[in-house]
Amino acid sequence: MHLYPGIVQDEEVRSFCSGLMGAIIFCHILMFEKICSFENLFSAYLRSRKGKRYRKEVLEFSYNLEGNLIDLREELLSQKYVHGDYRDFIIYDSKKRRITVAPFRDRVVHNALHKIIEPVFEKGFIYDSYACLKGKGTHKAIKRLENFLKSVPNPLTSRGGGVKCKDLLFKV
Repeated sequence: MHLYPGIVQDEEVRSFCSGLMGAIIFCHILMFEKICSFENLFSAYLRSRKGKRYRKEVLEFSYNLEGNLIDLREELLSQKYVHGDYRDFIIYDSKKRRITVAPFRDRVVHNALHKIIEPVFEKGFIYDSYACLKGKGTHKAIKRLENFLKSVPNPLTSRGGGVKCKDLLFKV
């Protein structure tokens, strides 16, 4: 089901979409439809509750799951969706950290949006982008940096007049 029924058949829209700007707008409409689809929202719900299944907020949302997802979808489509207030709390693991969390309902929207737009943006990233990407992260970035550093001759330790001073080099 399209957000705008008959959009592909409408000659006026088709001619408008023939230009680059029209194609971009049309692409955004289709992407918004995917974000708001019930299937995507349900999938986002499953990802959002992972590891938090028995928390009060998740159980309350799950109790009327279908109704909540339909309401969320209608709010998004009618552009009446309003993000809820974040809540803060402090955890103490290796150090004191302040955590800010969106309401569960909003995390479902975050996941629905992320699933659709991530592949679009990820294609534009350079190979050496590491933050928040599957299969990448801090450890992989450090290993890549180590490989780069090993491949470049170090003027401080190479023969040919350079000063040997390994203490000046930092360890990765």
